Parts: sequence; C-alpha cells; structure tokens
Amino acid sequence: MTDAPDLVDLDDLAPLSWRGVDDVVIVGGGLAGLFCALKLSPRPVTVIAAAPLGAGASSAWAQGGIAAAVGLGDSAEAHAADTIAAGAGIVDPAIAALMTREAPARIADLLAYGVPFDRDLEGKLLLSREAAHSERRIVRVNGDLAGKAIMAALVTAVRNTPSIRVLEGFVAEDLVMDGRFVAGVVARPLCDHAAQPLHLPARAVVLASGGVGHLYAVTTNPVEARGGGLAMAARAGALLADLEFVQFHPTAIAIGRDPAPLATEALRGEGAILVDRAGRRIMEGVHPDLDLAPRDIVARAVYQAARAGGAFLDAREGIGARFAERFPTVYETCRSAGIDPAAEPIPVAPAAHYHMGGVFVDANGRASLDGLWACGEAASTGAHGANRLASNSLLEAVVFGARIAEDILGVVPAAPAPARLPAARALGSVKADDAAVATLRRCMTEAVGVVRDGGRLRGAIGAVDRLRREAASADLRNMATSALLIAVAAERRKESRGAHFRSDFDAPVEALARRSTLTLADALTELEPLAPQLAAS
Repeated sequence: MTDAPDLVDLDDLAPLSWRGVDDVVIVGGGLAGLFCALKLSPRPVTVIAAAPLGAGASSAWAQGGIAAAVGLGDSAEAHAADTIAAGAGIVDPAIAALMTREAPARIADLLAYGVPFDRDLEGKLLLSREAAHSERRIVRVNGDLAGKAIMAALVTAVRNTPSIRVLEGFVAEDLVMDGRFVAGVVARPLCDHAAQPLHLPARAVVLASGGVGHLYAVTTNPVEARGGGLAMAARAGALLADLEFVQFHPTAIAIGRDPAPLATEALRGEGAILVDRAGRRIMEGVHPDLDLAPRDIVARAVYQAARAGGAFLDAREGIGARFAERFPTVYETCRSAGIDPAAEPIPVAPAAHYHMGGVFVDANGRASLDGLWACGEAASTGAHGANRLASNSLLEAVVFGARIAEDILGVVPAAPAPARLPAARALGSVKADDAAVATLRRCMTEAVGVVRDGGRLRGAIGAVDRLRREAASADLRNMATSALLIAVAAERRKESRGAHFRSDFDAPVEALARRSTLTLADALTELEPLAPQLAAS
C-alpha cells in the first residue's frame, strides 16, 4: 500500500459516471466474487474485473465439479472427514464442518441461479467420485463443463441484477487505508497502461481476486491469476496464512501451451490410468489408491516420471470410445494438438493449479484488517490445509461468498460515507516487463515447485526480492511480492507436508502440524540475516 495524490474519480472517466462512495467493492469476477455480489443484493455492489466476466476466472476452467454430500448414504460429516484427511493434518475441523454442512444449500442456490447440473433419468443429481473422496459426491455439468456452466449462469444473474455495477477491464493495484481500516481500492483501466489510477472509496472491500498460478511457468490457471490480491493485502499489513502450500495438478496436458490445458481428475475417476513411457503404471506401489491417491502424491510421481522420460494418461480401456461424449473439453483440446485420447495416451505433467494459502480469514471471511474480507482462492480459510481435496474449491468459494455477504449485511452500515478518503498512488504502468515476468515464473517453477530444497528456496528469495525492489510496474511489483511471500513461507517450513515437499526435509514433523502465518513485514525481516548469502547467489 502506497500513499500519494493524483487519482482520478470514476465520474471523470467517460463514459462511466459514478459519484459518492461505493457501498461494497468486490475485487474479482470469478465464482466467489459474483456469488457474494448476488447474495448482497439489493445492496449496491461494484465488481472490478480485469477480463470480461467469466473469461479471466479460474472458476470457469474448473472441469471436475463441485463437491457436496447430497447423495443417498453420504453425509456432511463424511465429507468433512475426507477433507481433513486430505489436508495432511492442518485443516481447521470447525471450518471443514461448516463448509460441508452448508454445501447442500449452496447447491440449491446454484440450481436456482440456473446451473444445469447433470441429472439421472429420475431427475436426481448425477454424482461422480474423485480422488480421496470416500463417496460419489461431485456434482458436474456435462462431464467436464461444470466451471463454465456455473460461471455462465452466475454472469447472467449478475447482469440482470440492478444493484450490481460491473467494471470490466480494470485491474486493482492497491488498497486504500485510513488507519487500520480498508477504505477503498485503487484500480486502473487494463487497456490504458498510462492512465491515471482510479480511486474507488468503499465501506467494505472483498478480495476475490483469485490465485497465484501465473507466478509459475507451467500452470493451468488463466493469466489473471497473478497473486495481485495477495500482494495488495500484504502491503496493507494483512495477516496471511499457509502460503507455502501450492497444489500442483498432476495431469496438465503437456502440449506446450500457456496456460496448460487440464485433463480433469474425473478421467481417473472414470478409469483412466497414469503410465510411463514404457506403459508401466506410475502409481503401482506408490499408494494403495493408485491413480486416485491424494493429488500431492500423484503430482510427485508424475513429476518423477516426466523427468525420467515422460508421463501419460491412458484412457483407452477405461473410457475409450465414450471419451468425446463424456469429456468434450479435454477431447477437443487433445484433438487440436493432434492427439486422439480414445486411441492413444495423453502426455501429462504437473502444473501449478491451486493455492491453499492466502489472506488469513475467519469463519465469516473477515481478514485481520478492518473493512476487508476475502474469499475464493485469494483467502486462506483453513478448509484445505496442506492439500486441497478435489472439487472443494468451488464449494469453498460459494460457502464463504455467502457468509461474507451475510456478515457485511449485518455489521457494515449502509449510511452514506465521506465523499473523499485518503488517496493512494499506483506505479506508472499496469503491464509488467515480459522478460522480468518470464524470469520470475521460471525461478518459481524451478525452485518453489513440486520438489523444493533450502538452497534453491534461498536463491529464489533473493531473485524475486530483487525483482520486487526494482519493479517498474504495478503488475510486476505485485507478482514479485506474492512470489517472495510464498518462497519465504516454503523456506520457513522445514518439513514435507501435503503439497509442500522438501527433498532436504522429506518427512512430516509432528511439532509442525499446524497452520503457518506470515506478514510482509515478517518476510522482509527474515531477509536481513540472509542478505550476505543472497548477495552472493
């Protein structure tokens, strides 16, 4: 968070016109942000989104579906138990319980918004199973189109809600502070990198800005997932949690695209298997659940196989001729690369996919700073622990989006606020230098990726900190700040747990079976004793 004048008001930015103070500003146009906006209706809300609604959100790319205990014989308690087991010892049990308990109601909300979840011939929701779930509880849309369908329904609902104002093509750069109170957001038009920053005063700010996938060279996330919200909150002084836990999806389709297209885990749930170049099953002898083992275990096995000659997802026997019908998105992606997934194995590799860490929030989504809430991938609720259970991310987004809306409606008065609040200044350009971004992403993949060690982590800390200090753009500054925080958190956790694996500390340590917290001030303080080593690296 910076402070200086020279901001423009929205009423000066034709053809838009807006006077006064925004009641609630939501940063991010993904599932969490839009669901929260709808739940706040008819209270006035402004949603800031860099891309057109639905186009720049990881939610729209989710293929598996949304987890909810709505099937016969299943229960919220069983769902919570699976969530806790997958989280490798640091899931908050109370948070897991409330999330899974509220899941059926949120599914009902999505149905009311028009989401066409798959149904059987009797009209009941059709449920699938994914890795580490003890029951079939994944609610899907046409096999692998859940995220796209959910987002399409919510975008339509948002555009038809008069109380929601959407600013598409704007990038949030900073939070505006008034003491400890978050009093607004600084944004800039994406299409005009030299434009004056825009000041949006607000009575409440919700960060729903997505994850950090594009801090890595190989990721399944859209380009907008660059850690901007995390960096904004960190500079403002917010407490952050579990930053070291970055989940790598084991089956990104390795065809050289950025972002890497995803081969959904549901493929393995339907019988596809992982094999090496010689056709041997990768997961044989690695875990009793084989290809449906927890994602961190599968990702490391695929990582080793890829380095040793190649890893492949073989759906020929398990799915075969049904592939195009059951998984149309994956099928079309493969065919566009010259691969027939019904007749030949699909080359795969691990890719940065989901960040369990984020802004530390309570059960109502409140951050440590007054006036700030966070939800979706930008937040760390404690629901995912060290390793997110498959398809719990969309569930967490809607559960906490709804809880934040209820909390704001109950505690933030809707009376008029001052017309002007202390201003802030963003850097001179939104767009980061391409070469510097490539350097950062390569450094994160090599040193803070699937397998880590202390030496490489300390080297990454030095490299990304230099990029942060020398950044000439808001985008690069935010990316480097988030990368630095993740690398410092990973260096501090001297054990292996869930998605965080260190070759120099390759086992879990019982004394460290707890969530981690960090502030930007903490991270910068830890750089001081490392300064001589970092300077020499």
